[in-house]
Amino acid sequence: MTRIDFYILAEQALDQQHRFACQLAEKALLRGHSVLLQVNNEAEAQQLDQLLWTFRANAFVPHELLPDANPEQPALVSIGWDTEGGHQHDVLINLASELPPFFARFQRLIEVVVQHDVVLDYTRKHYKFLKDRGYPIHNTDMRLR
Repeated sequence: MTRIDFYILAEQALDQQHRFACQLAEKALLRGHSVLLQVNNEAEAQQLDQLLWTFRANAFVPHELLPDANPEQPALVSIGWDTEGGHQHDVLINLASELPPFFARFQRLIEVVVQHDVVLDYTRKHYKFLKDRGYPIHNTDMRLR
């Protein structure tokens, strides 16, 4: 069964959600995992693509946008916005307002929560949906750190 993690941040700005997701992707990559960062649309994917190169001065997170992916040599970190999710990854970091229908094929689903009304609304819906279906949910409250 997919492990579900909600990271609850103190920040209110939407860009902080993406910055934290970049940090999580880097950490997962360093631990040998492959990551799909799921966003709402191509414009968000392009923004996240740029942020993965700049979120930290010495960060290096090689990645690809899924429509441009090379199926013979897929990157370990991908950014997607469609309903297919590309090749198999083991970690899904969902930044989209909808829970992707393919989330259950991942070992781990991560939701990043910032204190922004829109994000709070959809992540609460995701939480309820997952809890009602019996998924093990783990909360990490970054506000306490």
